[in-house]
Amino acid sequence: MTKMSREATRARIKAGLALGIACMILITTATTTAFAIPKTNMVHIVYVPPKVPAHQKIYEWLKEHRTLESLEVFLSPVRLPRVLNISLQECDGEADAWYEDDKITLCYEYVTELWKNKPAENLPILGLEPMDTVIGPLTDTCLHEFSHAIFDMLDIPVLGREEDAADQVAAYVNLHFGKDIARRVVLGTAWAYGNEAMHSAPLALEKFANEHGTPAQRAYNELCIAYGADPVTFGDLVTNGFLPKARAEGCGDEYEQIKSAFKILIGPHIDRVLAKKVLDRAWLPHTSAIPKK
Repeated sequence: MTKMSREATRARIKAGLALGIACMILITTATTTAFAIPKTNMVHIVYVPPKVPAHQKIYEWLKEHRTLESLEVFLSPVRLPRVLNISLQECDGEADAWYEDDKITLCYEYVTELWKNKPAENLPILGLEPMDTVIGPLTDTCLHEFSHAIFDMLDIPVLGREEDAADQVAAYVNLHFGKDIARRVVLGTAWAYGNEAMHSAPLALEKFANEHGTPAQRAYNELCIAYGADPVTFGDLVTNGFLPKARAEGCGDEYEQIKSAFKILIGPHIDRVLAKKVLDRAWLPHTSAIPKK
């Protein structure tokens, strides 16, 4: 074999190896992508039966009204790359909720605290019944933690504090339940934050270092987003003095910023056909179905 023939053979071998490696990379990438393609209906729920007798009634009521099942269906249009687990469970006395490692934990202690703090009578000026101040913040908290989940699982960039962004996404979604339910959820959530602020001890300076806003700030933010989205449905918030006029003037812009960010960053991950079917359902139980004690 001549020198030129040997060089040509080597060149063909190198080209063949390069082509083979390229094919292997393409096949591996395609296989990995196929397994990682986000899908709808990726939320799984579980009720962990409580051991503390005081939590039993809440467990039974939430399960009877299929609370987590409704949440599972409501979140189903979002395409996720992995299963998101949602667990209602006892948390060793901690009244909280959080997201971590592809799991949202909702504590019986948190629901118990909401139940305990609800007003004794209706709130006519807001059009709320006592249990709206439980259902509203519970719904908002579920959506808040789900926001953390999608930020993580979908690698959605967040500019600013993540807790603020999660509040904003939750409030934005609340407003898509329909006007009547939106008022119950938004105003029930804001009332719970406001009640916490009014009945808490004065905040020590270090409390302002918390990654969350103060309860009062979160209440006003919730009201502002709602008013910015629909100043007719929520116009009484300003006329009755619940939302200061100075803040209300910029709420339309605040809402539009959230709407734009949601559309660009989260919208592409939502199955719109399935989402429309989901949003057309009646979600919250009527308060007449809720036990008085």
